[in-house]
Amino acid sequence: MKALKQFSIPFTGLKLGKHQFEFEIDKSFFDAFEYSLVKDGALKATVELDKQETMLLLDFHVWGTIQLNCDKCLSEFAQSIELKERQIVKFTEDEGESDDLDIIILHKKESAIDVSESIYEFITVAVPYINSCAQAGQECDQQMLATLDKLSGESTTPEEEQNDDPRWAALKKLK
Repeated sequence: MKALKQFSIPFTGLKLGKHQFEFEIDKSFFDAFEYSLVKDGALKATVELDKQETMLLLDFHVWGTIQLNCDKCLSEFAQSIELKERQIVKFTEDEGESDDLDIIILHKKESAIDVSESIYEFITVAVPYINSCAQAGQECDQQMLATLDKLSGESTTPEEEQNDDPRWAALKKLK
């Protein structure tokens, strides 16, 4: 978790108002999260923290590229992403959780907030549902596609399979 230590923002010593924080996101960031969809990337994140008396407003801006695997040909390609998100941090006396996903609840005694999970979730949600080389302006690896077609065994048509099976021939004689 050393890679995520830099994503902790100590807010107790800050004056009321807006403060800017910048972070570099690379492979070590994604390695800290088990079963991550994204394994590598080169991203920058800025967090604008607006400290108020009863809450914190966090504005996130994340941009850069992440490495994804094409769902069709399995080759790796760089997908560019850019996102802007906002989160609200409220302070309470008792331990509790908010039903609203945009609100984080912290105990009044907390002195810092870790933004690594929020940034990770924003990046993960930005990953396209279907990953394709065409999204990055590349063509799929034709050699890999040919190999996958060959290994799939779909070279014979269903009619040919029926003719090869002696059970079908026996059933046709029953007519």
